[in-house]
Amino acid sequence: MDSLIHVNGLTKFYEVGDQIVKALNGVELQIDKGEFVALMGPSGSGKSTLMNVLGCLDTPTSGSYVLNSKEVAEMTDDELAGIRNKEIGFVFQTFNLLPRYSSLENVALPMIYGGFSKSERDARGQEVLEQVGLGDRMDHNPNELSGGQRQRVAVARALVNKPSIILADEPTGNLDTKTSYEIMRLFHEIHEQGNTIILVTHEEDIAAHAHRIVRLRDGVVESDEKNTPTKGFE
Repeated sequence: MDSLIHVNGLTKFYEVGDQIVKALNGVELQIDKGEFVALMGPSGSGKSTLMNVLGCLDTPTSGSYVLNSKEVAEMTDDELAGIRNKEIGFVFQTFNLLPRYSSLENVALPMIYGGFSKSERDARGQEVLEQVGLGDRMDHNPNELSGGQRQRVAVARALVNKPSIILADEPTGNLDTKTSYEIMRLFHEIHEQGNTIILVTHEEDIAAHAHRIVRLRDGVVESDEKNTPTKGFE
């Protein structure tokens, strides 16, 4: 398989008062195109910090991060912005939807930065909302949707620019079990269409849906194992 992400000796240190917090302390990790990987670990293990670095939302203190054969540290601000908008789709635990925008407007928002016309944005937005099963909720605002529907809108927004990578940070954290499995079924479908999925979770039953489970502890990779993904969604 083709290497998509390769991190070597990755560190991220924070100053908190007179203390140095080592969120990442020498992470080594390679992820190939088309993989479905769960990042697990207890609170403070570094998994969300690693997700932010992989998503080009944060920069490491030291170490190397190569994305698509290019060293991220050598990219310009414009190149990084382009990657965040086109190459990577983000899904967050809190949905991060704009309350006064309809589902369609929320989904189409990333396309504005890509310079697409309104008709192009609306057409593509409708397409991905249909894909996530919300074709009948395009004009609804977030407060008119259930938690699961809001997360589907967030997933559609992540897909709208046809990114190769989906980064999902605790995407089922605010959802009940049945709705969580519905969202995981959706991630399986997206993965089957060729996307690379990296999922941060602290829930074993959610991680069990991935093909590979990477466990972090104290800012380093503790284990990295292949997994036979759960197929049941009951």
